[in-house]
Amino acid sequence: MAATVQSTLNNALNNSQYGQKPRRCHRIAMVCDFFYPRLGGVEMHIWSLAFHLLRLGHKVIVITHAYNCPDVEYQSDDGSGAMRRKSKRAGVRYLPGGLKVYYCPFLPMTDEDCLPTFTITFPLLRWIFIREGIEIVHAHQATSTMANEAVTYAAELGLASVYTDHSLFGFDDIASIILNRVLKTSMSTVDAAICVSHTCRDNFILRAHMLPSIVQVIPNAVDPSKFIPDPSKRDSKRTTVVVVSRLVYRKGVDLLVGIIPPICKAFPQVDFLIGGDGNKKLSLEEMVERERLQDRVDFLGFVPHESVRDVLVRGNVFLNCSLTESFCIAILEAASSGLFVVSTNVGGVPEVLPPDMIHLADPDVDSLVEGLSRAISEKLRV
Repeated sequence: MAATVQSTLNNALNNSQYGQKPRRCHRIAMVCDFFYPRLGGVEMHIWSLAFHLLRLGHKVIVITHAYNCPDVEYQSDDGSGAMRRKSKRAGVRYLPGGLKVYYCPFLPMTDEDCLPTFTITFPLLRWIFIREGIEIVHAHQATSTMANEAVTYAAELGLASVYTDHSLFGFDDIASIILNRVLKTSMSTVDAAICVSHTCRDNFILRAHMLPSIVQVIPNAVDPSKFIPDPSKRDSKRTTVVVVSRLVYRKGVDLLVGIIPPICKAFPQVDFLIGGDGNKKLSLEEMVERERLQDRVDFLGFVPHESVRDVLVRGNVFLNCSLTESFCIAILEAASSGLFVVSTNVGGVPEVLPPDMIHLADPDVDSLVEGLSRAISEKLRV
């Protein structure tokens, strides 16, 4: 994936209206509101891409806003042995692998997204671009204010720009209408764009009124060496359905609430293993208590990315109930870990796996129960 993105970066320099010539090694700034310590698909994509571009010899930095973290005690480095508390990630930090991250003092408005101004962030971002000698600005995610502003600033400063779209959005609700108008404006100066699936590309071209010739599809990828199957971790006497996602509305938690009771009733030997956290977790917990399924449903809470594989290999079937997905890298991780996948047939999901590795269902309870029942029956026969 990194090599393909490198080719896109070269094309961005070639397409740039400022006549810059491609070089063997580039200086790249990745800009997004969403990054570590927040964890998710976009955050992991940025970190992985930056890490591999660094390995190819490029200079890569990440620019995001400051984050409020849970209070953490750490030992003072002044030799006194005293314990201090840290609750904010701000300033310049280095992540493992030498990745330099600027946590800028911008105020998040909602969902870790900065207040859009298109002016206040310019002085600091300009100073960072000049100080680091940035040649290419790589922005991520349509809902990121910093990403949209960075693309606009890159045009003003004569820098090549690349944008990666990670999500699907509609055309008829007020939030999507406003977002699409902003995206149409900010993307008018971009030199190249990347989408993670063909469905995402079609959606992005229509929303942002983009030239199809500068929009490429580069699917997400996983390192299979980090998701090696381990059948010995499974319970040989039980069948486990694994769900690992953020427990929010967009991930179809309301559907999951309706799926678990009939599956548990129809298959006494089936358990559910749920990893993740979010504002819909309470709905799941209430359902488990109401149906008295405490011994059949196990909640793991937040699962760090480095522990996802250890959770996946404990299961037989992976269930994805998302209402919208441009790609869904969790499906790829589950398949690499040796699980059969049952998923809603939405967005770019049909592009991820061949038919013999996934069962696609309509995004409703009855269809998902039917698909999951079929997958469980096949596993029981094996």
